[in-house]
Amino acid sequence: MKAALFGSLGLVALTVLAAPSAKAQPMNQDQARSGSGEASRPTEPGDKRAGATRAGRGKRARRLDVTPYIEIDQVVDAQLSPGNDVLTYTQLAAGVDLGITGRNNALSASVRYERYIGWGRKARGGDAISGIVRGYTAVAPGLTLEAGALATQARVENGGSALFNGLVDDDTRTNIYSVYGGPSFKTRAGDIDLSANYRAGFTKVEQSDAFVAAPGRAAADLFDKSVTQMADVQAGVAPYVIAPVGLGVGGSLYQEDVSNLDQRVRDMQARAMVTVPVSRTVQVVGALGYEDVEVSSRDAVRDAGGNPVVGRDGRYVTDKSAPRRLSYDVSGLLWDVAVMWRPSRRTSLSAHVGRRYGSTSFGGTLAYAPDDRSQLSVGVYDSISGFGGQLGRALDQLPDDFVAVRDPVTGELRGCVISLEGNNCLSGALGSVRSAVYRGRGIAMSYSRRIGRRMEAGIGAGYDRRDFIAGRDTVLAAADGVIDENWWVSAYLSGQLGSDAGWSANVYANWLSSTDALTGNVEGYGGTLGYYRMLTRRLRASVALGINGTTRDDALYDDYWTASALAGLRYSF
Repeated sequence: MKAALFGSLGLVALTVLAAPSAKAQPMNQDQARSGSGEASRPTEPGDKRAGATRAGRGKRARRLDVTPYIEIDQVVDAQLSPGNDVLTYTQLAAGVDLGITGRNNALSASVRYERYIGWGRKARGGDAISGIVRGYTAVAPGLTLEAGALATQARVENGGSALFNGLVDDDTRTNIYSVYGGPSFKTRAGDIDLSANYRAGFTKVEQSDAFVAAPGRAAADLFDKSVTQMADVQAGVAPYVIAPVGLGVGGSLYQEDVSNLDQRVRDMQARAMVTVPVSRTVQVVGALGYEDVEVSSRDAVRDAGGNPVVGRDGRYVTDKSAPRRLSYDVSGLLWDVAVMWRPSRRTSLSAHVGRRYGSTSFGGTLAYAPDDRSQLSVGVYDSISGFGGQLGRALDQLPDDFVAVRDPVTGELRGCVISLEGNNCLSGALGSVRSAVYRGRGIAMSYSRRIGRRMEAGIGAGYDRRDFIAGRDTVLAAADGVIDENWWVSAYLSGQLGSDAGWSANVYANWLSSTDALTGNVEGYGGTLGYYRMLTRRLRASVALGINGTTRDDALYDDYWTASALAGLRYSF
């Protein structure tokens, strides 16, 4: 199995348990996520291998599916609360959905550009780009290049809470972009297995109003951008090669540089591992090593009155001449014990507990594919990063053979992909876009199933907790110790009606809370229902209905509910 990238690596070796000659590898701390919506291209039964991992890529059937399209829609958006405005838009869109699978490469993508033309004084126009890309290519024996990208939108509330975006044309509409890439290398030197990975990524939150020191509200500086790098190397021998146990050593470096106040996360570790085979299906792995984790930042520029200076972008201006100040510094011995169970190629379970970040840390994964038509993934995780690091890690862990899930009204991504390979959703990586670094812990699951030859279904749920870390003697001191929690659930169901029609339905809910008394709790709900019919081989007519709502326990804000309807035409080339 593959090491979890774009985050702190696990401390123990996760050994493939299918055979006695299994090789030790770093533990995978994958996160399961969930989403909802409409499949952007039809699926073909049998074109995916349930429970497959990236190690088995070469066994896939070759496939080429490229579908560019143009689209025109008429949308009516009715505000149900707090007002009763009815707005009308014309939506022009162009996009492409593709899936490429070969012996040594795979690529899945869904990219869409939309232009909104508002009719009437209150209906503001605009444009948006949304897309998700994930793929790899084997450039030489043992050497693989992987890359991915994401462009999506969210509705950002006061305090940094990020919710799914409906047809919102006010200043809460926020663009989020993330991209990453890098090589992975594996080889053998005699009886020694060697592996190395490197990933570099960039994440940007494009928000014109950063909600800095809003009147009567908390100073919740929103994330701007970050550059993330991760590298790891490992060497090991399997059990019974030179000893009854497997032996391994490894090291890793994770660094994220956040533009807000020059925040930096640096996590270095070195470890030695012992793998003890208990039975044909069970192994125990122990690790002992050393870690050095630091979070640091600078303060903001101050005016003559000692007040922090805010730039034109609505964010604090960093004082480049100020010394870097540590807000988190943990170093010393680390340890970890893991138990792995793999009774068959369709079932694998790992659970580990140890000491990381100066306290107890635990996590694990479960992957279960009872047949070729369904799959369950569960993940428990623990890491320190910024918003960009967690989003990049979630993107890296998506499968590379998927169908994107989109809202049939807005065309926006709904945080999930349809696939029978591994973790399928990104919802848990959003939640909050505060700029401060945090320790993120949580649990998430996703379940997907192909029903007959004409239906796809999926559901996901999770809990994400973020304990924010910031310098107490900086302008971000208000964020230090704040805890944001996000409970989320989402489900989709889609199917075909004969050979020329189909439908989709999806629902989602988010419950976000914060210990920041000035932020308040936010809840988001929504659902859509869509239907399409092919008028000709390439021309498709669609209708869709949707409802989205946001509620708060803050008396300063009204609940916000809208209902939308769409009718449109799509021509595929």
